Order: sequence, then structure tokens, then C-alpha cells
Amino acid sequence: MDNLKITFVFILLLFIVGCSFIRRNLSDRHPGYEVNLAVKPAEKPSTIRAGFSKIPITPTGFDTWNDVDGNAKYEPGKGDTYNDLNHNGEFDPVWIAGFHHRRPAQGVHDNIWARVMILDDGKTRVAIVGLDVVGFLHDEIVDIRKSLSQQLNIDYTIICSTHSHEGPDLIGIWGETIYKSGVDPDYMRYVKNQTVFAIGQAVKNMRPASLRFAQELNSGAKYVMDSRDPQEMDPGIRVIQAIDTETDTTLGSLISWGNHPETLWSGNLLISSDFPHYIRESVENGIQKGKTVLAEGIGGTAVYISSSVGGLMTTRPSFSIPDPFTGELLTGATFEKAQAQGQQVGLLILRVLQADDAVEIEKGNIRLLAKTISIPLANYKFKLGFALGVINHGVTEWMKVRTEVSAFQIGPASFITVPGEIYPEIVNGGVVSPPGQDFEISPLEVPPLRSFMPGEFKFVFGLANDEIGYIIPKSEWDEKPPYLYNDDDSPYGEENAVGPEAGPIVYGELRKLLENFK
Repeated sequence: MDNLKITFVFILLLFIVGCSFIRRNLSDRHPGYEVNLAVKPAEKPSTIRAGFSKIPITPTGFDTWNDVDGNAKYEPGKGDTYNDLNHNGEFDPVWIAGFHHRRPAQGVHDNIWARVMILDDGKTRVAIVGLDVVGFLHDEIVDIRKSLSQQLNIDYTIICSTHSHEGPDLIGIWGETIYKSGVDPDYMRYVKNQTVFAIGQAVKNMRPASLRFAQELNSGAKYVMDSRDPQEMDPGIRVIQAIDTETDTTLGSLISWGNHPETLWSGNLLISSDFPHYIRESVENGIQKGKTVLAEGIGGTAVYISSSVGGLMTTRPSFSIPDPFTGELLTGATFEKAQAQGQQVGLLILRVLQADDAVEIEKGNIRLLAKTISIPLANYKFKLGFALGVINHGVTEWMKVRTEVSAFQIGPASFITVPGEIYPEIVNGGVVSPPGQDFEISPLEVPPLRSFMPGEFKFVFGLANDEIGYIIPKSEWDEKPPYLYNDDDSPYGEENAVGPEAGPIVYGELRKLLENFK
């Protein structure tokens, strides 16, 4: 009888400890935090000031490894070994995010960055950050905001992930196993500190500026594909060039395009920002090979922001990219191909900035609306990840996550921020109700969001202030057979989405903000 009591008490203690562990992991990291901004523009346009900075967030001091079978998966049981570079007797890797588990880095190909653009109209100051990471969760965004000095006078900070699949895991789901986070807490702190520093530097670098807006709405489709029906893309390339009004030199630029930075694909083991690296290099320094110059760069600091990448927008190894110098079609998953892709997009950007239909302003006003929203967490894998602490993210209510949307406007341009990978049909149109849908409903996310956006230049910032995964039209949601379009398998996307309500909720909240612009 005594043994039975001891066993019961032991099981009870384990249960209590387990419940406490899960409760702690699910607890709200920022109780009561809420954004509710409604900034009206001044009556008269004001002088614009812009500031830029770029600070590396490249990991250092990590152990490398030896992939004996070349499958890009660390499997000691199959003979893979690590190189104990810090001589502590343990494997201290950088787990690369995206594609699959057990992909530790073997080195660094190019720096990854926190790049910042500040816009200030004398009344309102907005910071826009592009991080070369696969995703940055909302709780971490709030940590950065709370760390910013009030002396910076920033009214709203937007932190976007480029969604590179060749950088460190900052979400947690690409570690050694599905039950162990891939996030290094020390590296996470480093990224946050570097981002805070980069924002401060950009504020210090502010100068009176004119803003030149340009766009190429069609040719970007040559360098991206849609891997899921319906075939709807967001091929438009949109750019802002900030020019110092006193020196007539470029302070920096902001570039937005919709494509997964995963051209290097799943076998790459070198830290890289993928094709955004080559886009930024092309815009800043020009496109040259030997004595052949295809375009001169504009200088300054280029900030890259991913647009609508859901669907998903990608450049598979089989998808060819022409070399801009020779015309040779490059396939596979190589740095040569990623460079060609970045240079081709860079060429489009540099040309449209010189086009007659580019619009330049020296004065303008910022109008800004931002709102905290809540979305049900339905994905059982995400629930487990939250509960086990693999994904370091709390909930505000029972299995609901806090996130955020915003809209702002300056001059001829409007912007919306989306907290994940939104499907292009929600943005541009083309939502359907295909055969095999899980919910027998007509499209809910109509008309498209860009139809509500004012101005000539309509920027969509994806993975902004959060990464809730794919934001899928509810009428296209498909986890159960029969599958969409009578396919044999379920489509990719739902497994990395918080749930079917994300699409209509994000769409509805953004539509409300945009309707207030009228």
C-alpha cells in the first residue's frame, strides 16, 4: 500500500510540474500590451527627413560539422561529426531555418543584416527594419520596442523579416529535433541588441530628403514562380530612393518584392541572405563584370522587404534564371544563380528609378493607423510547440495569439503591414472556391486589399511585426480529402499556418484601416 501511495504522489508531482511548465510556456509575455494608433497628417506638407543604417547580425563562434553523406542533415548515428572549435566538448551549432530539421551551418557566405529606414515628416517618425531572418515573432518585436530610448521619438516601429531560408532559426521549429528549439538565446539577444542599435544609428543619420518612388509591376514575374494553384503572383517591384536634398546623394533605398528567399534551397549550409544580398549589392554598387557595366549603382543603404510570398512564391532549383551578362540559363541551387536573380531584379530597379513615370517629392505628410488584433491558434503542431517551449511565444487568451496590422501613407505611396506570408490573391485578387475545399464557402477576402489602398504606389510589407505563417484564403483552405483540384495530396501551406481564420481576420482588419483613409 505504501508503494502505491508513493507511486501516486510521484505521478501527481510529475503532473503538477508538467502543468506548471506548460502554463509558463503559454503565459502572455507582455500582459496588457496593445497598439492602437491613429495619427492624422498635418494640414500642410512638411520637409521630409530620412535616415538609414545597416548593422550585421551574422552569427559568430559556432561549431561546424562534417556531412559524410551530403544530405544536409546532422545525423551522428550515420557518421556525421562536429568540429569542436571552442573546445568545450559540446556541439554548438547554428541551426539554419527553413526546409527541414538538423541543418547546421558550416560557415558564412555573406553577412546578414538589420537594415533600417527612418521616415520623419516633422510630426511623425516611423522606423522600418528589414531583418535577414526567416521570421521574428511578435513577442520579440515588443521586446525591441520596449528597449528603444524614448529620446529617439519613434512613433511606430515596423520590423520585417526577409524570410531568408539560409539564416539562423529565430522561431524554434528548425532545431535538432521537433521537440527541441533551434533558437540560441544568446544569439537572439544579440539580434535584438543589434536591431536596437541600428534603429538608433538611423535616427542619428537623418537628413532632409526627397523621396523618389518607382515601380515595375510586371517584369518581376520572370524571376519567380507560384507553386500552388490558383496561379496568382505578386510580381510587382516597388522602390523608394531617398536623396539628400543638400548634397544630391542617395541616403538609401527601400525595395519590396514578393518571393521566398530560398533560391539556394535546402542543401545550402552557408549562412546567407540569399538573393536579397545580390539585389541590395546591385542597387547600391551597380552591376558590373570585368569591364562590362550593365548599370551604375545609386549608393546609400538598401533595405529589402518581402511582399506577398504566400502561395508559395519561390525559385525552385528547376526554375531557370538568365545570367544578365551572358544570357545563359542557370538552374540548380547555386550562389551563381542567386546572384543572377538579384542582378536581374536590381537591373529592373535601377532602370525604373530613371524612368519618366517615377515620382519625386520633397515635402509630404505621414498618415498612420495601427492596431493589435487576435487570431485563434488552431494548428496542433504550433500548439504543441508553444506548450513545450519550442516556439517561445505566449497566448493572450486560451489558444489565441496577439499580433498586429497597420497602414500608413506618405505622398503618392501607401503601405500595409501583414504579420505573415499572405497569399497574393488576397492582396491583388483571384481568391477562388475550388473543388475539394474544406469549407464550402464563397471567397471571403474580396475585393483585394490593394483596391482599398490609396495612391499610385502600393507597398505590401509581409512578415511585418510577426510571423504567424501562411495567411490563406479560407475558401482555399485544404487539410482534408478530397483535396483541391482533385489532387492526390493536400497542398503545402496549411501545415505552417496558425489556422483557417487568419485569412479573413487579417483581411478584415486591414480593410477597416484602409477604409478609414478615405
